[in-house]
Amino acid sequence: MFNKILIANRGEIACRVIKSARKMGIQTVAIYSDADRKALHVQMADEAIHIGPPPANQSYIVIDKVMAAVKESGAQAVHPGYGFLSENSKFAEALKAEGVEFVGPPVPAIEAMGDKITSKKIAQEAGVSTVPGYMGLIADADEAVKISNQIGYPVMIKASAGGGGKGMRIAWNDAEAREGFQSSKNEAASSFGDDRIFIEKFVTQPRHIEIQVLCDKHGNGVYLGERECSIQRRNQKVVEEAPSPFLDEATRKAMGEQAVALAQAVGYASAGTVEFIVDGEKNFYFLEMNTRLQVEHPVTELITGVDLVEQMIRVAAGEPLSFTQDDVKLTGWAIENRLYAEDPYRGFLPSIGRLTAYRPPAEVAAGPLLVNGKWQGEAPQGPTAVRNDTGVYEGGEISMYYDPMIAKLCTWAPSRSEAIEAMRVALDSFEVEGIGHNLPFLSAVMDHPKFISGEMTTAFIAEEFPDGFEGVTLPDTELKRIAAAAAAMYRIAEIRRTRVSGRMDNHERKVGTDWVVTLQDEEFPVVIAADAQGSTIRFDDGGSLRVASDWTPGDSLANVDVDGSPLVMKVGKVTGGFRLRTRGADLKVQVRTPRAAELARLMPEKMAPDTSKMLLCPMPGLIVKVDVEVGDEVQEGQALCTVEAMKMENILRAEKSGKVSKVNASAGDSLAVDDVIMEFE
Repeated sequence: MFNKILIANRGEIACRVIKSARKMGIQTVAIYSDADRKALHVQMADEAIHIGPPPANQSYIVIDKVMAAVKESGAQAVHPGYGFLSENSKFAEALKAEGVEFVGPPVPAIEAMGDKITSKKIAQEAGVSTVPGYMGLIADADEAVKISNQIGYPVMIKASAGGGGKGMRIAWNDAEAREGFQSSKNEAASSFGDDRIFIEKFVTQPRHIEIQVLCDKHGNGVYLGERECSIQRRNQKVVEEAPSPFLDEATRKAMGEQAVALAQAVGYASAGTVEFIVDGEKNFYFLEMNTRLQVEHPVTELITGVDLVEQMIRVAAGEPLSFTQDDVKLTGWAIENRLYAEDPYRGFLPSIGRLTAYRPPAEVAAGPLLVNGKWQGEAPQGPTAVRNDTGVYEGGEISMYYDPMIAKLCTWAPSRSEAIEAMRVALDSFEVEGIGHNLPFLSAVMDHPKFISGEMTTAFIAEEFPDGFEGVTLPDTELKRIAAAAAAMYRIAEIRRTRVSGRMDNHERKVGTDWVVTLQDEEFPVVIAADAQGSTIRFDDGGSLRVASDWTPGDSLANVDVDGSPLVMKVGKVTGGFRLRTRGADLKVQVRTPRAAELARLMPEKMAPDTSKMLLCPMPGLIVKVDVEVGDEVQEGQALCTVEAMKMENILRAEKSGKVSKVNASAGDSLAVDDVIMEFE
């Protein structure tokens, strides 16, 4: 076994690899750019080596710089994580030339399956059903348009060396094919150092289901069940779960056996993932093989008890698999939600800045563990598990240079419904401040009827949120629970305030019992009857709710029991009430006396400033190009400029026809959120 491993990556995956290596007694070496000098993976590793400036194409994906770090550290093996150099055969060859083990598949397997064009050709030759497409390289935008017409719209334009949603565009017409080809090419070059593009038919209403395979260097291979990855946005996975709520055992077995056969056909040895598109009749089609660890691997680990990172290291060291297919058991259900540094209220555009608060829910372990082919412990039947794979910490910076994913929150439970409920509570308990983030959107997905039923496709987000995410409107039953909790909490805060003021001897006489709680444009007149165990909140319709909590003023998280049911809320203070966030809703809650509530109804609403004649920068980023000049007449939907942030190009378009009167930015400028890019007459 190795004594020292270098992790050629950053962020949460670097931290994840360090945890398994440490468990195995292996020392770890981190690499870092200028932007990651104080990153969590640097702090966790036994050693850390600086490799260059912030942009990945000047640091993390420069093979010579990484190799220099390998030599300096004396590491015997390198784990590449995912992304960056994880599927780069030249990097694997460079390591082999130095006698350093690559914790991943052999070079021929990377070349055969890591390249999407080559892998599709091999799959076709092996008799595997594949999605129609053009497997050759595409020279320019004109050829892209020609091929797209031959295949038939809609088409998917993809980077051959791509992954993680980078370098991918859907085109529905010639203009989008031309534009998408160039954007995909640019993103591919920036993210992977490889701008080759191919095109395939975009299959509507598909489910994205992938099989986890694990093979050793001795000809042994197993599949570890499947992962459902259909909840995607911009071709990037957002929610994953294992197993899939759609597959039956026969389909799972057929897909698993085909995935292992495909892997063994190319001499695969390591953890890898074979991705399929599955239609409504459970027909499945090979999409691609990722010759690396997947972002969503934790859900497989939670239902199988197999530490995939540990197995990758053992395979790289030449050990045979210690278990067979018969030993693999799928226990319970696991769900993963990806926490992204992006603002769901601004079209999910990237957000950067300092994490003024970052407090994940407490991690709870549960489930059996497969060690050397033997199960350690029994599968739990009641408790749930919470796992959070992350690479950040409170007070740290979210950089504009890298992927916006900052954590992967996972829950496990004996059943899917229990895993979903555990995730709801975990999301409500996750405190993140200082940046835009997608926690509210994830909560909305967990409560969506289509997700709850398991009847979702990769078009879920586009179909269910066609106008983007505008927040959550909670039903009256939930509002009533929140109103009751807020009234009880406000009473506690008022008691605290009167005590601090020192104005009375008996605080109970100073705090009233009649209040009006206002939230989401609804009013709830209530009467509070308090005792030592909590409060009974009576509503004017005759109903009542019992509220109990250990919340104290100043706590940023409230765990409240409302009539025996838990309610978890993030709490902020506003004048005369609270800012409460729960189940994806962001609520301003006012608690007033009846007279104050009567007067508040007479107050006029403040009007928002008119920005309709301005193009505002929707995210912190770099202006790549400006497409118009002062005096130009623009039409609705016309491209105005391109902003790059977190390795993604974002084309800003005109919302309506008009004439450009002023341009305030040019290519190369770095802008903050809401900076005025241009103005219109």
